[in-house]
Amino acid sequence: MPSFQFDLVVVGAGSGGFGAALAAARLGARVLLIEKSESLGGNAARGGVNNWEPGVGGTGIPFDLYRRLKRTSQAVGVYKFGRHFAWQGAEVSQKFPGGELVIDPGARYVDSLRRFGAPPLWSAEAFRREHWHGVPYEPEVYAAEMESMLAETGHCTVWKNTAFARAHTEGSRLVSLVLSNGDTVTAPFFIDATADIILARQLGCRTSLGQEPRSLYDEPSAPREPTDKLNGTTLIYRVARIAMPAIEPLPADIPAVCWWAEKFPIAACTQYPNGDFNINALPVMAGRESHALGFARAYVECARRIRAHWHHLQTVFPEFQSFRVSWIAPGLGVREGPRLVGRYVLTEKDLLAGISGQDRDDLVTIADHARDTHGADTGRAGTGELSQPYGVPFACLLPMEFDNLAVACRGASFSSVAASSCRLSRTMMQLGQAAGTAAALAVRGAMNSYAALPPAELRASLAAQHVELTWPRSPALLAHLAAEDA
Repeated sequence: MPSFQFDLVVVGAGSGGFGAALAAARLGARVLLIEKSESLGGNAARGGVNNWEPGVGGTGIPFDLYRRLKRTSQAVGVYKFGRHFAWQGAEVSQKFPGGELVIDPGARYVDSLRRFGAPPLWSAEAFRREHWHGVPYEPEVYAAEMESMLAETGHCTVWKNTAFARAHTEGSRLVSLVLSNGDTVTAPFFIDATADIILARQLGCRTSLGQEPRSLYDEPSAPREPTDKLNGTTLIYRVARIAMPAIEPLPADIPAVCWWAEKFPIAACTQYPNGDFNINALPVMAGRESHALGFARAYVECARRIRAHWHHLQTVFPEFQSFRVSWIAPGLGVREGPRLVGRYVLTEKDLLAGISGQDRDDLVTIADHARDTHGADTGRAGTGELSQPYGVPFACLLPMEFDNLAVACRGASFSSVAASSCRLSRTMMQLGQAAGTAAALAVRGAMNSYAALPPAELRASLAAQHVELTWPRSPALLAHLAAEDA
């Protein structure tokens, strides 16, 4: 069978894999990116999560991608809050069924780069209206621009519809992968960016699944005893406006009532730049249920549930009768799965300490999303909002068992509580950017492990790539972000 040699092999082309491959290729490394599906983007494209939520840290490759999207009419925008059921007073007889996020033509990308500091209760409207802006985009354009950016480096090979079959190791080193097409690929460095860390698990790296007990990491929001709960899964669908209002008929085999919960879930209704809406029910299925069912069976059941959910919205809220379902995501929106137990585990203590209280010299991105669970409530009050950003150490990407493997996806080394915050697309893209940069620098320096790379060298390279590593935001970074039309 054919054998190919690269400097870096990246498995999985979601947010983390794309960030890793692009960063390494831009630095001159010869990169192979493999993806088991027919397109790039993962959850952020195929999973229907066609929206970057507000948060610090999205200043490196995510900003580069945003500027590319802006070149296409109606491919990307910035949203503001419209209605929200928690902000509608008693005089409103029929409250909106969740949150409404609408395109704000006057907003800029930099407006989307903050979440922290919000009062804990959703009834506190003013802060959220002022500071919370996100970035909805067209998924097909998004995936196409990813491919174009990779191709333009001249150093990245992309193989879609390709998975890895088995791995060959020597001691603490991963040597080669045999792929589903029969080819063998070798490299000095590898990155697992598969959502469920399939490569790391096949290699026998230590992993975790479910909620850890409070005592393990001294996390105040963790349950007293371990559980098998996982953050909820959704199946996102898109609705487009129609000329003649109507209720879409519900298939005869689907009940009109919510059979999987006490009532239909609320939904985040996010406007696309062309006026369509992305409907994200929060959630459609418990995370553990979808994990146990497997993708095929979970997808079929989730498809039934969203049909019932849409019928409910159209029946109870007449404004939705002016829309029809135009697209259902081909992938499930999965928030949590297996996680690495690596050389450092990010925990709630890091989130609460914030960047000012973290004693680490290897922070490679910052984040500030809330501790946010859907369908896996740990019993904490409020939404788990944070008072300042926190940093993610590079050691969270490194398994204990292998020296030349990094994990750059939601399955990196996070506790369940920390993962509920550190799981969003732009953060994953930045983790990928860090891993890909580290691989390229290590190859250039003839190093044989990720850990051999001095953290100061990695951080300096990331800063040169406009990755946000400190808070407050520097004037130089603000100037870079101001040039979003460049």
